[in-house]
Amino acid sequence: MSTDYSDRDKAVRHNVYASVRRRDGLPAALFTNYWRDVHSTLCSRLPGLGFYVQQHFDRNHTANLWPMADGVHRIEAVLDGSAELGFANLEDQAAFGQAGTILYGDEFNLFSESVAYNLPNGSATFVDREEDGLRNGPERLHRVHVYMNRKPGPDADAWLTDISAELVGDNVVRKWKLHLPTTYDNARPSPPAPNVGHFVGADRLNLAVIEAAFDSARSARDFFATKPFRKMLGAQEKYIDALGAYLVTGFYTFVRDGKPTIAGIRGSRSAELIEQVGAANQTATEISERFFAKGETALPHTPSSVHVAA
Repeated sequence: MSTDYSDRDKAVRHNVYASVRRRDGLPAALFTNYWRDVHSTLCSRLPGLGFYVQQHFDRNHTANLWPMADGVHRIEAVLDGSAELGFANLEDQAAFGQAGTILYGDEFNLFSESVAYNLPNGSATFVDREEDGLRNGPERLHRVHVYMNRKPGPDADAWLTDISAELVGDNVVRKWKLHLPTTYDNARPSPPAPNVGHFVGADRLNLAVIEAAFDSARSARDFFATKPFRKMLGAQEKYIDALGAYLVTGFYTFVRDGKPTIAGIRGSRSAELIEQVGAANQTATEISERFFAKGETALPHTPSSVHVAA
């Protein structure tokens, strides 16, 4: 069995999971590039942020991504990606929130909807067999975000936790991360970004999200046929009332362990070019520190300090 790197996520004690939809009329390529090159670098420089990842979705590929039981409704929301923002403690999260006004003011440029779900106790990474904890580029795996609207009461959380622990025993699962946020409140829009939609329908108010990754779509299909997964499918209707699945096309890491990555400082595409050319000099401290304001001490991850396990 391959190495499990899930312990590296334990530094994140408090988490925010945000779903986003690009602004109507904004071309997909322009949205993608702005989000991962411009918005990302602004976010990465704000104080308190311990972890920041974007995962971009393919809004046109929704078929056959995740089985759905009879009696469970389909979540029809059109989404273009998710962002995870993690914090080591509540003080760091408060510092980020206080500085976030300039970030929220940028959302109008690219989002028609952004919805931030709060996870005061963090998320649970059950398994992560990907060695690279600083991923930046097109998705190499078959990765799906499964949105499930939980029925009222604590039973759904217990079921999702228990069945997740059982399912990750299959070595075909490359990553399995479970988000169980608090119920979203439409009366308190989050994040407080002006001129951006923050209202969700009843099928996304009590959301749970599974991030599941496999080597290929075929591997996922074989996994769906296993006895443990059929057990999960058989219990779906009891614990959830709606489900939607979103295919990941790009995975971009901008902050890890409180330090920005090269992508977090220079932008995702610049970091890709540095990697493709093999320009190790561009990751040296004396160059990276040129991109920080005078007096800043947080330097980025470099090849000598890449985090692969806690």
